[in-house]
Amino acid sequence: MSAAGRVREAYRRIAAADRPEVWITLRPEADVAEEAELVDARRAAGEPLALAGVLVAVKDNIDVAGLPTTAGSAAYAYDPEADATAVARLREAGAVVVGKTNLDQFATGLVGTRSPFGAVRNAWRPDRISGGSSSGSAVAVALGFVDLALGTDTAGSGRVPAALNGIYGVKPSVGLIPATGVVPACRSIDVVTVFGRDLRLARRAAELMEGPDGVDPLARPRPVLPGVEASPRIAIPTPEHLEGLADGWAEEFAGVVDRLARSGVEIVEVDIAPLLEAAALLYGGSFVAERTAAVGDFIREHPELVGSDLDPTVAKIVLGGDASSAVDVFRDRERLARLGLEGAARLAGTAALLTPTTTWHPTLTEVAADPVGANARMGRFTNFANLLDYASLAVPAGAVDGVPYGVMLTGPAGSDRRLAELARLIADAPLDLLVVGAHLEGQPLNHQLVAAGGRLKARVHTAPEYRLHALDTVPPKPGLRRVGQGGEAIDGEVWTLPASGFGAFVAGLPQPMTIGRVRLEDGSSVAGFHAEHVAVDGAADITRFGGWCRYLELQAQ
Repeated sequence: MSAAGRVREAYRRIAAADRPEVWITLRPEADVAEEAELVDARRAAGEPLALAGVLVAVKDNIDVAGLPTTAGSAAYAYDPEADATAVARLREAGAVVVGKTNLDQFATGLVGTRSPFGAVRNAWRPDRISGGSSSGSAVAVALGFVDLALGTDTAGSGRVPAALNGIYGVKPSVGLIPATGVVPACRSIDVVTVFGRDLRLARRAAELMEGPDGVDPLARPRPVLPGVEASPRIAIPTPEHLEGLADGWAEEFAGVVDRLARSGVEIVEVDIAPLLEAAALLYGGSFVAERTAAVGDFIREHPELVGSDLDPTVAKIVLGGDASSAVDVFRDRERLARLGLEGAARLAGTAALLTPTTTWHPTLTEVAADPVGANARMGRFTNFANLLDYASLAVPAGAVDGVPYGVMLTGPAGSDRRLAELARLIADAPLDLLVVGAHLEGQPLNHQLVAAGGRLKARVHTAPEYRLHALDTVPPKPGLRRVGQGGEAIDGEVWTLPASGFGAFVAGLPQPMTIGRVRLEDGSSVAGFHAEHVAVDGAADITRFGGWCRYLELQAQ
């Protein structure tokens, strides 16, 4: 498909999804189409473009010429004269920018709700958080609006949203991608990140953005490290550090570990206490003063905006750095160095550390009730990486109770390519999905399952607790609704997909379809299609036919 055609499809998806909170500035379709046509012309002229026609969203603390940069605050907004280095390099390679995405204000938060432009809802479950601070970027990718999105990461903002939305989050080593044109959170450890449904494409974009630009004094070339050995050793945390995970997450993590072990990876348990102690310093020590240095003056100058344009939680965190002295900073730097040395010693001889990306996936209501406490739980395994100069990669690993679950690989600076090689071992793990309608074998959307790497595993029946409705959609499809008493068994098929294909497939689901757990007649449960309750209001109840294909047969007769 041409770049211009991809733009038309993207804007169709954006309009159908009705997710305005994803964007702070969405470019007019005509402007994006014009840029895409220029890319098509460049490609037709024989210009080699590594990202020709790839659609990109950009977190709104990263400059895009011609669009305001707000960092999540309308009062802070300014009009940049040039693209950030990262954006310029993507455009040079043929990528097309669709718009600027919502974020936790001033990139302070891991929840995606701290924005005067609205909380960004999860791509799979709108009652759950999207994760932050790169909330809009992750959801734009997960919903299929764009192919890639840029985020930033200081404490986990390029990884937590990836995990909660079932996509990849590439967090390069500190300094590999210049931060020129990025509103700083903690300038010395901020990292430009990439979200993608396809790991290879995300890594290609990350590598195209690498390299000093002569402007960012902290930019550096990637250290040269060896690739993955034939039988790599991967570290995992000892059991006490996996306590407190959301229901089902410890079991899911154990399943990922088991699949890696069966693929020839040697698994070793490591006490990661020094790394977790270092993680606590990011907000619990004097390092928060770097956030104060970045935007503290602006917040102090506009106290009247706190509670309206300025998020109260963000303002409190940023100004908290005023309590730290220069002595505190140097003490914490020494403590961090010692913890880093101890952590590196414990990981010596391993290719990477494998952990859950985060610890839980709260609802919007849970975060609103305890914004600081809820956020603190999100960064247990992410906060230390940039402080200690590690590369990280968030990897989709399936779903628990109908919402995405992800793991994370973390390694020393320069191990970026190695982490990607290891991630592919996880991405090939199989996941099961129940379909009951247009994705059944022989039906018009079955090709989407096949394209995602799916294969038919079994024909099954649900437990007798569901109703099936004929929805008014194109193409026609049914909506499955659990009712408990008064329900019946519905015919369906279980398809097996690779974890990477599962995320890409779900990203393309149109409203009103969602993914949830479906009970089968044998008492087991599997991820499967559900329809939102509002979608079945007024829709014909076709439960008595026992399944979609039988209904279609009788309709044809």
